Amino acid sequence: MEFGMTDDLMTIREMCDHFGVTARTLRFYEQKELLSPIREGQKRLFTRRDRARLKLILRGKRFGFPLEEIRQLLDLYDVGDQQLTQYTRTITLAETHLNELKAQRAELDEAIRELADQLEWGRNMLASMEQDEAAE
Repeated sequence: MEFGMTDDLMTIREMCDHFGVTARTLRFYEQKELLSPIREGQKRLFTRRDRARLKLILRGKRFGFPLEEIRQLLDLYDVGDQQLTQYTRTITLAETHLNELKAQRAELDEAIRELADQLEWGRNMLASMEQDEAAE
């Protein structure tokens, strides 16, 4: 893969192509202070740090983390304790989200079972009505 001016910098177009996001998404993350590209007039140049942050943002969103939580976790990188605080907080939040996802899955499994049961009941009722009508 070829990056923009140097291996360290990527243009907004290259970021979009590399991560499968839109320029609007990148500008939104910049507005929310999740990314901080170098500005040269209207041009944005994204550093390795921006790329690493975007990768974590996209992963966090996929796992259901709200953007504000993602921002807070990313900001903990700069605390200066070799990321101990960041990792500790990330694990705590991830455990909470994992439990929430498992609970949602259990609710979905129950809803699927109930809907399947109702469909079976409806099919049986329809078949019974069709048999009664054919017998008349």
